[in-house]
Amino acid sequence: MRLGGNYRTQMWDKQKEAFLPSTPGLGMHVEVKDPDGKVVLSRQYGSEGRFTFTSHTPGEHQICLHSNSTRMALFAGGKLRVHLDIQVGEHANNYPEIAAKDKLTELQLRARQLLDQVEQIQKEQDYQRYREERFRLTSESTNQRVLWWSIAQTVILIVTGIWQMRHLKSFFEAKKLV
Repeated sequence: MRLGGNYRTQMWDKQKEAFLPSTPGLGMHVEVKDPDGKVVLSRQYGSEGRFTFTSHTPGEHQICLHSNSTRMALFAGGKLRVHLDIQVGEHANNYPEIAAKDKLTELQLRARQLLDQVEQIQKEQDYQRYREERFRLTSESTNQRVLWWSIAQTVILIVTGIWQMRHLKSFFEAKKLV
């Protein structure tokens, strides 16, 4: 699955009491981890930028943005605001940039967009099949446990009933009521 994001940072200005665009010296380190905890992307960027990556593992990913000057800004009583826009699938591709780079005609660009959409739909279907399989396995496991718990309760109830009948019979025989 193709993922991407745009971010922009702003620093707090005490005199103007507003967030202003960050200075060019401010840098952001972007780190992305897949559901297995493996690092997919780890790269240093400027105060604003765009990152993209391709993940082959379905599930929840972690995107961490670290500023290279957060500690200094916090000691000075400053604040840092980060605007983050995440795009997933074919939305992560910048088609005008691709058309300019590959010198594609309008028709070729549209064909590429459609192919990307078909690929995205196929990946989404695969992911839904994967989730359905996991849910089915969980349901079957739960069903199995409920069945065995019911059988155990029934056996315990029958054993308790038999024990109570024997105990009462021996009690009545001891009291010579039977």
